[in-house]
Amino acid sequence: MRKALLAAALTTLVATQVSAADLPGKGITVKPLQSTISEETFQTLLVSRGLEKLGYTVEEPGEVDYNVAYTSIASGDATFIATNWQPLHDDMYEAAGGDKKFYRQGTYVQGAAQGYLIDKKTAEKYHITRIDQLKDPKIAKLFDTNNDGKADLTGCTPGWGCEAVINHQIKAFDLSNTVEHNQGNYAALIADTITRFKQGKPILYYTWTPYWVSDVLVPGRDTVWLQVPFSSMPGEQKDIDTKLPNGANYGFPVNTMHIVANKAWAEKNPAAAKLFSEMKLPIADINAQNSRMHQGQSSEADINAHVDGWIKAHQAQFDGWIKDATAATQ
Repeated sequence: MRKALLAAALTTLVATQVSAADLPGKGITVKPLQSTISEETFQTLLVSRGLEKLGYTVEEPGEVDYNVAYTSIASGDATFIATNWQPLHDDMYEAAGGDKKFYRQGTYVQGAAQGYLIDKKTAEKYHITRIDQLKDPKIAKLFDTNNDGKADLTGCTPGWGCEAVINHQIKAFDLSNTVEHNQGNYAALIADTITRFKQGKPILYYTWTPYWVSDVLVPGRDTVWLQVPFSSMPGEQKDIDTKLPNGANYGFPVNTMHIVANKAWAEKNPAAAKLFSEMKLPIADINAQNSRMHQGQSSEADINAHVDGWIKAHQAQFDGWIKDATAATQ
């Protein structure tokens, strides 16, 4: 009996070693990148887990500005980024080499929205529905936090891409004399904005989804989205019509997010390329995880637990990605 058990154990061990040796990523190191937004770690690590299952050795994600990420991936100094916003990052993507340098297939996340919001109380009291109403100095002054007569817009961190759109639109909508785009550390700026809201003061801010802000300042309950007078985007996005099918126009197109990898590396690693093209993550799941981080579950161990929990809850789908990726090498 003991001999039979020993033989079975040895057979299992050999089979495991053979399958590990057969894994397409064996001996290959992957270098992921993400921005300094810690809420992006969840969707980055989910891709890393898939690659590890394929046998790749995956480093911890490096945190850099988006434009540095694209140039690093294009040059082969890094492997992939899981947060390529399209069309928001189109200028950076093209500047770093575009489709000649990058592999981008499939859509990882759909329905990423962004735009301008104000508190609902002020919106209803002064009948504010559009951002160009802030051309009126009296309306603008409602949102003045430093007594310079201009509305203070909690804006976008330089290098994210959204700052270029906001700066462009302030000029296009003739708001330069009445609106100040406050840029810097978004997390610090939005924390001040939330404090002002809790104090019952008017607020004007930019935000995006997926992110935790809309779980705290809930559109429709606490705040309202402002529309823009017409579509106006900079650079590679200049021809985009941001009007929605229902006629509303919030100034930004609904974005998709993609996994972008070094093209030459992806061609040599068909299993990883297949995985990148197939992975899908519901935006509601990112919002929920980001909200948990904001509530205090933001340590490295917490985020890893969130990733493991997501995989366990979607095991069949995850295993399907791995199966298809492995088959791509045969």
